Amino acid sequence: MNHFLVCVNAVVPMFLILATGYLVRRTGMLRDEDLPRMNNVAFRVFLPVMLFYHVYCSDLSSAVRPALMAYAVLGILGAYLLGLGFVLLVEKSPDKRGVMIQGIYRCNYVIMGVPVATALLGKGNLGPIAILIAVVVPELNVLAVITLTVFRGGKLHPGRMVLDILKNPLIIGSCLGLLVLLSGLRLPQFLVTAVEYMGDVATPLQLFLLGAFFRFDGLRRYKRELLYVTAWRLVIIPAVFLGLAALLGFRGVEFVSLIGAFASANAISSFTMTQQMGGDAELAGDIVVVTSALVCFTMFLWILLFQWLGVF
Repeated sequence: MNHFLVCVNAVVPMFLILATGYLVRRTGMLRDEDLPRMNNVAFRVFLPVMLFYHVYCSDLSSAVRPALMAYAVLGILGAYLLGLGFVLLVEKSPDKRGVMIQGIYRCNYVIMGVPVATALLGKGNLGPIAILIAVVVPELNVLAVITLTVFRGGKLHPGRMVLDILKNPLIIGSCLGLLVLLSGLRLPQFLVTAVEYMGDVATPLQLFLLGAFFRFDGLRRYKRELLYVTAWRLVIIPAVFLGLAALLGFRGVEFVSLIGAFASANAISSFTMTQQMGGDAELAGDIVVVTSALVCFTMFLWILLFQWLGVF
């Protein structure tokens, strides 16, 4: 019963915030044209501030864990290669191939991983997760750009990719926090408090907007593709890479750090990037919707299973 309650407290709040966002949009209090602007503010202001705060307040000696970082990077690459091999076997359309591969490997690490870790560990133990974001987010973006470019027949521009990564607000927030931490500079308490308050807005706001983004129209058109991608993203990838992490001895905060990478829904930025790069944007949006709608149930079961096994 204790394991069950821990899982409920970790996952149900996310579901309730998602549902609230969906209902607010359905009642007309939010218009469709409001969502991109609000999401832009959350992505460029509140999320970077949250990451800065968690890095700044972390103990660097315990936050930087090379084995954990190496496993996350190699695990995401492994998930990518597995998804690539599977999609090439079952899908012939280039437009859909890139989107399906992205749907399988690309996780909603920041939006899903941070609240779950907070519920399971408390706010004072998120240093390793904030550091991991600085490693994982560039990898996810690079693989997405390569995949969508290749399958639409375009040419890769490494210089542009590096510039886009350096301009990513999440990377900037994490790196600034790390620079301040390494410098030994201590910020005034009033500034730290303001940063903490702004960071506290980030996760609920993004979950709320993700719920508002939900669309269930037209899902029948891609039933087969959605079934494949959802099974891989929410069942097969967590089973393989969280199971392997447990066997390799990752425990406690390290294992919880990996839940967001391997058991979360597809990132909402997948839809935006597909729109910009000319893939099947409707399929990309449906993948985000379906995996986000189901992830609260699947993540609950994964957390319950690994808690019962004593992994964290």
